[in-house]
Amino acid sequence: MKDAEVLSTAAPEGEHRLRADALRNRERIVAAARDAFIAYGADAPLDEIARRAGVGNATLYRHFSDRRQLIREVMIAAAAELTAETRAALAEEPDAFAALRRVVHRAADRRGGAFFSVLSGCLDDDPAVRTARDALLRAAQELLDAAQQCGRLRPDAGIGDLMLALAQLGRPLPGMRGTDLDRFVHRHLDLFLDGLLAPSRSVLTGPSATLDDLPQLFDPGAGR
Repeated sequence: MKDAEVLSTAAPEGEHRLRADALRNRERIVAAARDAFIAYGADAPLDEIARRAGVGNATLYRHFSDRRQLIREVMIAAAAELTAETRAALAEEPDAFAALRRVVHRAADRRGGAFFSVLSGCLDDDPAVRTARDALLRAAQELLDAAQQCGRLRPDAGIGDLMLALAQLGRPLPGMRGTDLDRFVHRHLDLFLDGLLAPSRSVLTGPSATLDDLPQLFDPGAGR
C-alpha cells in the first residue's frame, strides 16, 4: 500500500482527540454512577450523576440513552474489575488467606459489597449482567475454597458471610456521613477477617447467609 493510501485511511488527529475525550467522559459517568447508586440506590437522579461526573445531561444521554443501559454498564464493569482483582490476588499472594484479605480491602475501597447489595435484583434478566455476576461469584468461591483447603479459613464460613459483611461495612448507617465511615472501615474489616481465621475460637450461631438471601436482606431505598 502506498503512503498516500495509508494517510487517506488514517483518522485525523482531531478525531482521535474527540474519541479520547468521549472515552474519558464515559469512564467518568460510569464512576460517578457507581458512587451515586451506592448513595441513592438504583433510582439515583441522572442529573446528580451528570453533576458528579462533571458533564452535562446531554453528554450523559449521548452515552447512555436510559437508566437501564447505565446500570447495565456499571454492573458489568464493577463485576469484571473485582473478578480480575480476585484472580490476580490468588495468583500473586503467598497464600490464599492473604489473597482473601487483599480482595476484601480492595472491594471495600471500591465499596463493592455495598454496590452489589444496592443493585441486587436489578437486570437479573440481562444475560451479560448474569454472566459478569456469575464469573465474580465463581472467582470468590474459588478464593474461599483455596483458603479453606490451605487451612487458613475456618471451615464453617461461607461466601454469603463474606458478601453480607462487605455490604454491611461498606455502607454508612442512616444519618452517618460516608467520610466518617471511611475512617474505620478497614479496621473493622481486619477485625472481621481475624474472625475468619482457622482454627476458630467459637461456634457460629445459625446458618451462613446464602446468595439467594441477599436480595431479601437489602432494601435499595434504605438509608436515603
